[in-house]
Amino acid sequence: MNMQIMNVQIMIEQVVKSLVEDGDQVSVTLVEEPGETVLELKVAARDVGKVIGKQGRTVRAMRNLLSAAGARSNKRFALEIMEDQIVEEESGPRS
Repeated sequence: MNMQIMNVQIMIEQVVKSLVEDGDQVSVTLVEEPGETVLELKVAARDVGKVIGKQGRTVRAMRNLLSAAGARSNKRFALEIMEDQIVEEESGPRS
């Protein structure tokens, strides 16, 4: 794996951990797709709003950081917040 890609993953992980209450629940997984690298972000359900921000400004800013990092190395990055993980956490065990 390219050092540039690892640095981008670490950068996003650190930014998100500084925003959320439950930093231990933050994980960033890299998925290589044709033409781009997707960073899949998973956070605790109660922290999703903090990551998205008002009117999506926070997540848009993180995507802008990824775009700038990619432009420097001629790579394309995408950030996805994995919502299917969030739904599972919220539903919990049924009685």
